[in-house]
Amino acid sequence: MTVQDIRAFNRFYTNVIGALDYSRHLYAPFTLTESRVLYELAHSPRTDAADLRTELSLDAGYLSRILNRFEQDGLVERAPSERDPRRRQVTLTERGRETAELLAERADESVGALLATVAEADRPRLAEALHTVRTILSASDKRRPRPEDVVLREPGPGDLGWIVQRNAALYAAEYDFNADYEGLVARIVADFAEDHDPHLERVWIAELDGRAVGCVMCVRDDAPGTARLRLLLVEPDARGLRIGDQLVAAVVEFARGVGYRDLVLWTNDILGAARRIYQRHGFVLVAEKPHRSFGQDLVGQDWRLDLHGTGE
Repeated sequence: MTVQDIRAFNRFYTNVIGALDYSRHLYAPFTLTESRVLYELAHSPRTDAADLRTELSLDAGYLSRILNRFEQDGLVERAPSERDPRRRQVTLTERGRETAELLAERADESVGALLATVAEADRPRLAEALHTVRTILSASDKRRPRPEDVVLREPGPGDLGWIVQRNAALYAAEYDFNADYEGLVARIVADFAEDHDPHLERVWIAELDGRAVGCVMCVRDDAPGTARLRLLLVEPDARGLRIGDQLVAAVVEFARGVGYRDLVLWTNDILGAARRIYQRHGFVLVAEKPHRSFGQDLVGQDWRLDLHGTGE
């Protein structure tokens, strides 16, 4: 591997994705850098100008000119930061959010068209190659991820399949669950995909550095006024960032906001870390029962949270 090898690849790839004429490529009046700033404002929990500058490695004057233009066009608003009045917090206006969504839509269409030229059998190799490049070239980045680096988003194409695959793989590796568990998860996910009320049911994907590292679901329970939390999962290499807490908090806030009275869940006593998360959010153990499932002897537990009380 030489410098020229990497430079040759860079020239090839920037031509493939249209980076040299990004605005015309996406039929938008924004450069690649401006589009990236809009993306960060739409997806990053850190929206102080100083954080944006650090995250994108931009010159302060250059970023300031971009934000000035955005403000003049009604895309952003700037105000003193809640964390530090000496800093400036940047937030998207409604028009700015619509613009960011349109850009994301066009970028998805562009990449989708590119991916359509790749044979189905070659796509796993392509995905693995991209992951390898990112892993190797990011190894020199010594900055440890922080909880605020995690973004919670709605699932995109392939994410529901990822939930099934990662649940099956992790529970087999960590608890020796057999294929019965994968079947259960697949049915839960399929039921959601085929028939769910988007106003009352939802899935969250936790993303870190562009990679899915966690998930959770909120679905209607059989009991009236009750929601059920399902399939909470955090990847082992992303634990310690309070991702589980963020996911459970999102479910609780959503369930309370749409008018559910109770939030329930079923788990097993061997899942100690998850149970501690539920307890921190006010869930109370209401029943437990031994059972034989997934090739293991387990103790199932039912937990409940009163969404309009103290959880006691």
